[in-house]
Amino acid sequence: MRAILNIIWLVFGGFWLAVGYVAAGIVACIFIITIPFGIASFRMAGYCLWPFGRAVIAKPGAGLGSSVGNVVWFLVAGLWLAIGHVTTALAQAVTIVGIPLAIANLKMIPVTCFPFGKDIVDARSIPYGARPLHSI
Repeated sequence: MRAILNIIWLVFGGFWLAVGYVAAGIVACIFIITIPFGIASFRMAGYCLWPFGRAVIAKPGAGLGSSVGNVVWFLVAGLWLAIGHVTTALAQAVTIVGIPLAIANLKMIPVTCFPFGKDIVDARSIPYGARPLHSI
């Protein structure tokens, strides 16, 4: 079922969202000091291409640097990428088949706005009892 949802996702919005993340990552990698933002953007692009069956967990040891990075990211790119997710979710929610995709789009917004201090992992690799921040 995950593979079917991922293929439908890729066709009906996931590809274009990933293109937005890649574009933001390329712009961020132009300057040396913003390369961590580019890496975060590329990581999110991969998540946007194939989100079902993956989960977002808190990265242990994320500290003040992650918090500062999240604020800068939100102001520069996170807000605009979140608007892209909301717009895509509204378009997907028009059909019954698109409703699960729209819900997945809305679940991506927190990690879109604040990607630092989080890690994207396969949902099956989370140890029993550990709680992901969210999974799709």
